Amino acid sequence: MTEAVTKRLGLLRQMIPKGKHVAVLTDPLVEQSQREIGAVQDALRDSGVPIRIFHANSSGEIEEAFAMMNGQGTEALFILGNSNFGSRLVQLTTLAMKYRIASSYPTRDFAEAGGLMSYGPDLADTYRQGGVYAGRMLTGDKPADLPVVQSTKFTLAINLKTAKALGLTIPETLLATADEVIQ
Repeated sequence: MTEAVTKRLGLLRQMIPKGKHVAVLTDPLVEQSQREIGAVQDALRDSGVPIRIFHANSSGEIEEAFAMMNGQGTEALFILGNSNFGSRLVQLTTLAMKYRIASSYPTRDFAEAGGLMSYGPDLADTYRQGGVYAGRMLTGDKPADLPVVQSTKFTLAINLKTAKALGLTIPETLLATADEVIQ
């Protein structure tokens, strides 16, 4: 999954090439967050771009984190993926627009809800893989005997309406690689 984090960060940097720093929003209660933060730090190490990490778990903490980002002049935000943030997609995309922060999200539904961009596993493909697993177990395969499967299909979605509202011009090369451009 760290490869997807690195790729998504690269896509965000293409949109905001002159960003002074990158803020990362993470839920401290999610175990995988430290590994993903490490991937972000590794990806930015040679660029000289500083990272500011914000931890938030509740709605109030998310509000506080965005207010702090705004006070620090944050231009680009990388939101780590977890189910808690997935259930708060409207709050996250609304606050990003309120404070005019170009944000990258882990799944397509964020871009549909007004987020600038998303890059992550194709959820329909992930659910299909889950169905295949369930089917194999129903036909007698033991779960311990099944191989570990990771997502192999990832999608890039860009919301042009949000880009325009933020005053961003999306590079043509990035638009050409997008799986979905939301008007």
